[in-house]
Amino acid sequence: MARSTARPGSDAGLGGFGALFDLRAAGFHDPLLVATTDGVGTKLKIAIAVDRHQTVGIDLVAMCVNDLIVQGAEPLLFLDYYATGKLEVAAGRAIVSGIAEGCRQAGCALVGGETAELPGMYTGGDYDLAGFAVGAVERDGVLTGSDVVVGDVVLGLASTGVHSNGYSLVRRVVERAGLDYHAPAPFAPDRSLADALLTPTRIYVRSLLPPIRTGLIKALAHVTGGGLIENIPRVLPQGLGVTLDAAAWTLPPVFRWLARTGGVTPAELARTFNCGIGMVVIASQTHATDLAAQLSAAGETVTVIGRIRLATSDGPRVAITAMESTWRD
Repeated sequence: MARSTARPGSDAGLGGFGALFDLRAAGFHDPLLVATTDGVGTKLKIAIAVDRHQTVGIDLVAMCVNDLIVQGAEPLLFLDYYATGKLEVAAGRAIVSGIAEGCRQAGCALVGGETAELPGMYTGGDYDLAGFAVGAVERDGVLTGSDVVVGDVVLGLASTGVHSNGYSLVRRVVERAGLDYHAPAPFAPDRSLADALLTPTRIYVRSLLPPIRTGLIKALAHVTGGGLIENIPRVLPQGLGVTLDAAAWTLPPVFRWLARTGGVTPAELARTFNCGIGMVVIASQTHATDLAAQLSAAGETVTVIGRIRLATSDGPRVAITAMESTWRD
């Protein structure tokens, strides 16, 4: 599985105490390294409950490499940490196959990892996953958001669902509603609830790298924990905010179901979940149309969702209009 992720700069071979990567062979001249780490969180509890582990490895890679791409970095190599009470080979194989698939989607090499058996720390079939990704970006190509200005266009790239954040709340809603993970999902009757909730996080790397390298993108925000409200300001210069129009895109059925069944307000949705927008892209008015067309051609579902504005001293940096009227049943 690891060998299937080989790429220029790495043969993705395993077995040593460490892995080497040749930045020159990967085509870099004056690179900066960018490193990220993340996990899958309590989404794993659903995978464990239904004994389905094939896609959580994709989630693991996605959570790391999507954080690399927002800084303009190309993911190069990935390592995982898989900890369990007692190794179940079939589950381990499924998990690693998902990690390899995520690496192939992101174009990075799976160069190693650690499988730890920790009896007494984990019981039954419980396990945890962490991932570590390293990428590189040419020194003059780092995305900092420093050139974002008032009037810039905010594009939203569609998510594939809940992705990998907010699952403690999701699981609480499922429990209080008395639902069975094997039963049809209330918001997607053609799929089981587990299948719908285990849909893997989308990896945006391949579609975003080309326009990053041609200078069409000013800033990117990966919408993870903290939702739309807390992640977008992380890439804005001081003094700037953003106004989003909730009516510009359709709130996916899973979020509408969470809001209705769990009594989650629209404001809580926007602060906890991606609400259908997994990646936010900021571009100038001059480039926005061309950029949207390129991303659409690369397979993304792209929507103009807002504009950059001046921030007010007494107001939120992210304002979402039409949220109450469009996100409530």
